[in-house]
Amino acid sequence: MDVPATGAPSGGPDGQAAWNRFERDRSLRALRARWRTASLASGWRFPSDWGLPEVDAVCAAMIKNGRAVTAEVAETALAGLGRARAAAGAGLAETLADLAALHAVLADPDAVDGFLAPDVDATPSRLLRVTALAWADVATDQLVNTEVTEPLTGLPTAAYLRTRLSELYRQARRDERPVSEAHTLLVVAMDFSSVAGWPRLTAMILVAEALKQVFDGGESVASLGPSVAGALVSKDVRLASSGVALRRALNERLSVDVQLRDTGRPRISAVRLPPSYDAACDLLTSLARS
Repeated sequence: MDVPATGAPSGGPDGQAAWNRFERDRSLRALRARWRTASLASGWRFPSDWGLPEVDAVCAAMIKNGRAVTAEVAETALAGLGRARAAAGAGLAETLADLAALHAVLADPDAVDGFLAPDVDATPSRLLRVTALAWADVATDQLVNTEVTEPLTGLPTAAYLRTRLSELYRQARRDERPVSEAHTLLVVAMDFSSVAGWPRLTAMILVAEALKQVFDGGESVASLGPSVAGALVSKDVRLASSGVALRRALNERLSVDVQLRDTGRPRISAVRLPPSYDAACDLLTSLARS
């Protein structure tokens, strides 16, 4: 999966370096955009969670210093992406289809965006194996050793929220009333479809801070996915005012940094809890990548 070199005009050292940086940044953006288009066209289901920082690391590795990359550099970057995809909840088939989209883009750099036919079977087996093994390492670790706290935001994980929900559903069954009568799930979702790199991580840290500030009275707050967080709250007279306070806190934080303006306005919604615990777990899974 070699990438052809990008040329640069001659000039003084400073001008040459500046031009090289400009060309490299432009090449990175172009590769990222074409890869995303091909991946979405081939079936990537959730556009807002495609652009992880590891995507940018792969793009940077592929055109490092304007030279064709070695297999070792490509494998290291793709292993990182495989691990990140697993941690974000993407399935193995979806992860490998995304890799096939990248390979198709690199194999045919002159193709018009969207008119590619990614084929997993045409992707080099070594790159498939490296990506799949990295994905499996994280997926297996998640099954064996689930962390209570998500390291980036400091919020409890969805696994914690599922445990909390199981307690509520047992109590509701004993009291012979639906869980939705007394509780609701307040969900904050960010649209990262046009955001690259670390700003998306910064945005989620700020979302976590806003949630913890507003819901500091014993509510269960958790990270549900790479662009989604939520709070399990009581349905009482404070619910409406808490929603307003949360929107204000989010807007104050996200408007401070100009790099975060492309994230757009966060979507805040009150989601009704379903009748059964199993259905509630399915709901969390679907919300994680909404």
